[in-house]
Amino acid sequence: MPRHAITKKRTLYPDPLYKSRLVTRMVNAVMLDGKKGVAQGLVYGAIGQIDADPVQAVKFFDEAMRNVMPSVEVRSRRVGGANYQVPVPVRNERSEALAVRWVIDAARARKGKPMTESLSMELQDALKKTGEAVKKRDTVYKMAEANKAFSHFRW
Repeated sequence: MPRHAITKKRTLYPDPLYKSRLVTRMVNAVMLDGKKGVAQGLVYGAIGQIDADPVQAVKFFDEAMRNVMPSVEVRSRRVGGANYQVPVPVRNERSEALAVRWVIDAARARKGKPMTESLSMELQDALKKTGEAVKKRDTVYKMAEANKAFSHFRW
C-alpha cells in the first residue's frame, strides 16, 4: 500500500496554433517564471524558422523530437551493497519529457544567439540526427548497451 495518495495526471491540451501536445510540452518546458506568452513566442518562432508552412513545420518538429526520444535508459539499482546501472525500457511519456529537456538544454548551451534561433538550429540538427540532443540520446544508449549484463536486476 502506498504511503501517499497517488496524484492524478493532468491532461495536457494541444497548443492553439499547431494543435500538437508535444509543442505544448515544449512551451511549458521553455517557460521561465510563468511567462507562457514569451515561451510560446520562442517555440513558435523556432518552429516557424524550420518551415513556413505550419502543417509541414509541425511534421518536421515531431520527426525531430522522435529522433531524440530514447527507448532505453539506465537506472541505478542497489543489489547486495553494490550499485548497478540497469538498462530499463522508457515509457512514452518519459521519453517525450527527456527529449524535450535534452533539446532545450542543448539550445540553451548554444551561446551568442537568440533562443529562437538556437532552438530552431537544435531542432534542425535533431531532424538530421546530429546535434547535442541526439548525442545525449546516443550516450544513454551506449550506457545501456554497456550495462546489458545487469538487465536481469530489473525490478
